[in-house]
Amino acid sequence: MKKIIAVWIFLLILFGSILGGGYKQVNASQETIAKKIIRFHVIANSDTIEDQALKLKVRDEVLKYISPKLKKSSSIEESRKIIRDSDECIKKVAQKVIREKKYNYKAETILSHENFPVKSYGNITLPEGEYEAYRIIIGNGKGHNWWCVMFPPLCFTDITKGEVAYKETEREMKQTLTPQEYELVNNSDSDLKEDDEIIVKFKFMEVAKKIRKKIQGN
Repeated sequence: MKKIIAVWIFLLILFGSILGGGYKQVNASQETIAKKIIRFHVIANSDTIEDQALKLKVRDEVLKYISPKLKKSSSIEESRKIIRDSDECIKKVAQKVIREKKYNYKAETILSHENFPVKSYGNITLPEGEYEAYRIIIGNGKGHNWWCVMFPPLCFTDITKGEVAYKETEREMKQTLTPQEYELVNNSDSDLKEDDEIIVKFKFMEVAKKIRKKIQGN
């Protein structure tokens, strides 16, 4: 019996060592990634066709205003300052679009830390967790949101086609994240195509992290 226990302890230690090396970057991956980016969300009043179309129009006009400013930013601190300094102007841009489209919705803006599920934007998939985000909430804010990343400035979209500039996205993220962090969020070379499969990928990493912590705790 003692020999069996000893074997199990050895295997647990070995497994813990493997996890400690192979998943060391996972241990703080979401947290370290979150410290390096600012997300951007435009949240629709509802999921009606009209409200979703309004959301995209607000997005278009806000990006026209803020993107040139953010492209010049070289750090998350600078981007945060630009966003805060531009907040009132952004709100006016959003409200102008809403009025022109004959709606009475109020546009609220806030830079805060929020919990988000797994989300994909082009060739980038961010794991669930807490992130700093600049949000424009239209009306009741009960509809689906459109999102991108303000820092690094990934909001390089062809507004007429709704296309993500993959090469720009890859370059900006590689300049901001470590190779291990970029590998975690990069989905361009992955066989994972469905959201459910992507979620399973991150859930596996979370389970591995918990197992390693449990082993270390024992």
